[in-house]
Amino acid sequence: MPGVTYSRQVQFTPHGPVVINVITSPRPTGLWGLHPVLANGVVEGRRTVTAMQKAISTDATVAGTNGDLFTFADGHPSGMVLQAGVLKAPPNSARSSVGIDEEGNLRVQRVAYFGTWRGLGQRRPLNGLNQSPGTNGITLYTPSWGPRTPALPGTYEVVLSPFPPALPNTDLTSAVDGFGHEGNTPIPPGGAVLVARGVTAQKLSAEAPLGAPVTVRLILKPDWGDIVDAIGGGPVIVRDGKPVFRSFEAFSPDQVLPRQPRTAVGQTADGRIIQIVVDWRQPGYSVGMTNFELAQALTRLGAVTGSALDAGGSSTAAFDGQLLNRPSDPGGERAVKECLCVFYYGVYAPPPAVAVVSPNGDGIDEKQSLAFKVVRPSAVNATLTGPDGAPRVSQIVQRDPGLYRVAWNGLDASGQPEVEGLWKWTISATDDVGRASTITRTFWVNDTLGYLRVPGRVTVRPKGLRPVVARFQVTHPARIVVRIETTSGVILKTLTSRAAEAGTVTVKWSGRTGRNVLVYSGRYVVHVTTLNEFGPANLSKPFSVKRVIPKPPKKKKKPPHS
Repeated sequence: MPGVTYSRQVQFTPHGPVVINVITSPRPTGLWGLHPVLANGVVEGRRTVTAMQKAISTDATVAGTNGDLFTFADGHPSGMVLQAGVLKAPPNSARSSVGIDEEGNLRVQRVAYFGTWRGLGQRRPLNGLNQSPGTNGITLYTPSWGPRTPALPGTYEVVLSPFPPALPNTDLTSAVDGFGHEGNTPIPPGGAVLVARGVTAQKLSAEAPLGAPVTVRLILKPDWGDIVDAIGGGPVIVRDGKPVFRSFEAFSPDQVLPRQPRTAVGQTADGRIIQIVVDWRQPGYSVGMTNFELAQALTRLGAVTGSALDAGGSSTAAFDGQLLNRPSDPGGERAVKECLCVFYYGVYAPPPAVAVVSPNGDGIDEKQSLAFKVVRPSAVNATLTGPDGAPRVSQIVQRDPGLYRVAWNGLDASGQPEVEGLWKWTISATDDVGRASTITRTFWVNDTLGYLRVPGRVTVRPKGLRPVVARFQVTHPARIVVRIETTSGVILKTLTSRAAEAGTVTVKWSGRTGRNVLVYSGRYVVHVTTLNEFGPANLSKPFSVKRVIPKPPKKKKKPPHS
């Protein structure tokens, strides 16, 4: 999407190859943002990163990675969750938190939590937020937890309604609206519930009768008053542009020393955000990294500050619900608590459905499917322009949020094939808050190549005639390349690479690879490419090979001596 790039990089190390998936995006301001996303929108539960992205695709086009560590049983985050200034889970003071301020600056810092509540008596400690209270503890449950408080024996609950958003370092005042016992108390929308156990339950009962005012304060130190979004993380791995070897945070050696899949986020000196995911547990593909190697990798990419995030099977990178990396769990992508995503709020156009439109009548890639997406009410100008600079499709419309598709058949008004060459699909939009954005996608119209014919099965022998393996038509002079490939894309043999005039081209194959080795029986692919002034064109078709090795003649037995 505009301003955001993805690359898969490979480092060759003495331990083996290391695959690093890198997402780079602009400073998160204006059309871009960097926000944590909770699975199902609440503190409990887990979902895959791709599922979370699909759920928010109507709000923005997103790219990002998994987030903080979490409790595997119920998905409870291990550290802070702050969304749009509202605290939904407290920080872990023994580990770093990752915050984003209003100017798009990334901050990696340890943050401590303290809470207080006060009814008719004195101000008293509040032990937690959206987490189970201890034996004599008290905690505040907000709608961010879910519809009801957890079932806990021996609890006393006070319902506060209405209750203001849980902003840190602010007096949050409400009135007692109801009571509950043993948990499972409904949390009203726009309300909250204080849950206490043991001695604290007796104090809550005495000091918070029905209708009494109750004031809650959620205190962060440092106060992070300019931070609008935050997520738990750690350890800090880049500080002042240098990799950090020992952070002195609450992580065990088993978490930071072994090579394994890893995830990190950092920021460059000019404000760009870098998110990386390292793959592992796949011999010959990627051997993973230690935490310090992760720090070195993030520094090499230009980060001046950075933090690790959850590692292992959780390490995931995705774009708008499409998986980008290779997660290490045997079952594939793991359900996690959060994702940390770059949000793009401008107009987005997915790549055209067909890279090369070929309206030549052979039934392959004859039509084009184009689309664009807006996430806010927007004035949209969508134009399809030919290589001659003249627009063929033009829409100037007001659009509500959604995905809009445009079909194009590659023909002009008289039904003839359109001009060949490079075409541009450009969409400009201005949304209802005045943000302007533009995106351009390109594709080719090229009918140079068509009517590829490949036999269903080819028989190959060590010696003998070379069978025909491909026949196709070329309508314009072009350089043609014909290759035999495996079904996974490995090139076995380039059969021809030459300039060709218009006409029918026939290609034969001996059944041997580029190293003159006869191939085995199985499935293969013929891949044909042409290149000329109208751009590239590609066609491919599978076929089967039957390898026949003649048996040597049997030796005649000599007659016995008489």
